Amino acid sequence: MSRWNFDAAKMQTFKILFLSIILEALPFLLIGVLVSALLQSFVSDKLIRKLTPKHPVAGVLFGSLLGIILPLCECGMIPIVRRLIRKGLPAYIGMIYIVAGPIINPIVFGATFAAFRTHKELAYSRFYLAFCVSVALGFILYFFMKKDPLKPERQEKPPHEHEHHHPHAHDHVHHGHSRSSGIVKRLADTPAHAAEEFFDMGKYLILGSLITALLQTLVSRSSFAAVADHELSSHLFMMGFAYALSLCSTSDAFVASSFNNMFPPAALLTFLVFGPMLDLKNTLMMLAVFRKKFVLKFSLLIALLVLTGSILFDHMGII
Repeated sequence: MSRWNFDAAKMQTFKILFLSIILEALPFLLIGVLVSALLQSFVSDKLIRKLTPKHPVAGVLFGSLLGIILPLCECGMIPIVRRLIRKGLPAYIGMIYIVAGPIINPIVFGATFAAFRTHKELAYSRFYLAFCVSVALGFILYFFMKKDPLKPERQEKPPHEHEHHHPHAHDHVHHGHSRSSGIVKRLADTPAHAAEEFFDMGKYLILGSLITALLQTLVSRSSFAAVADHELSSHLFMMGFAYALSLCSTSDAFVASSFNNMFPPAALLTFLVFGPMLDLKNTLMMLAVFRKKFVLKFSLLIALLVLTGSILFDHMGII
């Protein structure tokens, strides 16, 4: 009987965690696919290319700070970045936005400072390190990424294919009416684009949330104590923990602050920076959009840069 109660308690914990992860991520995914659909319908490739900085230094800074004007959770960024890259945004800028945007944005600023009221140095260090990692990553991608990281686009039916048999059917329509009809048509097409993006991304969000909830249910808090006292192992553990938890960047600071007296500040910094840049959910979503080899190299590069940066910040006394 006690065995059944234990299993029932674990199952209840799993269900709560699974639903909370889904509900936390879903609004941001919906925002992401809606913005992506609006970009598809209303923003031309020419405009994207015109607004994009041409110089690599300006491009890296643009990608690193884009989250300040377009603050989104990592769940909503991938469909937007895919759309922007297809419209002409340089891939290295899009990839910088994926890693920097979930941290360097005003919503996360407020949440992090609220969570670390008594340890402001750690809050500041989160944004300093995120910016440094993003800039370093941007220049590495700019110089060494020679191939388009996106998977080949599926062939779609050419727009207005059904109209080519009657090229003069609407010649009598007034030009002003044509422009208004064009806007109406674009608005009408937006939900279809959004739905396509949502079902494309949503299945990976559900799978990632399922695995994440299982890991959170099965890993006991006592496991932390065994690695907390060793510098490298504490960093690696907190990276793995952040990856598995797959928390939204607006809430992970409150989780990190609960380990304030157990882990050193540098390990908490690793958790705060690595998790929003790379977790289980967005890895699965990236695999749906980008080439597998690229995702693997990109992930390893993020891990190396965050780990190295956290250790350097610690030894330099910045935290």
